[in-house]
Amino acid sequence: MSTVCPPQNAESDPRVKAVFDDIRATRKVDTLNNLWHYLAATPGLLEEVWADVKTVMATESALDSKTKEMLYIAVSVANSCSYCVHSHTAAARARGMTNDEYEDLLRVVTLAARTNHLVTGLQVPVDAMFDQDQSS
Repeated sequence: MSTVCPPQNAESDPRVKAVFDDIRATRKVDTLNNLWHYLAATPGLLEEVWADVKTVMATESALDSKTKEMLYIAVSVANSCSYCVHSHTAAARARGMTNDEYEDLLRVVTLAARTNHLVTGLQVPVDAMFDQDQSS
């Protein structure tokens, strides 16, 4: 159950149409994910989120696109975002993620969650060699 209703004719708003057209062109797709339709209820937020997504996920950088998608999966699992787990798993698979890579990714995510909870619960102090202020 959503908290907003997507606009009936979202692309009648020129701001929304411009973003939707850019998403289609950038991703080379005809259809848009539900996220974009729901964000169209708030055109300013739609513009901001797409600009961030385009900059981080659709622009060449030091990380390849499959790695970016796999990182997005890991963060989405940690944040319990089912929608993003599904959409970014599909995107990572489209960029070549194998079943073995997905299995390893989930192992790392679950191990990190476990050890994060342990060090948080135990309040383990950070080693000086890991602290850039103290390691020099």
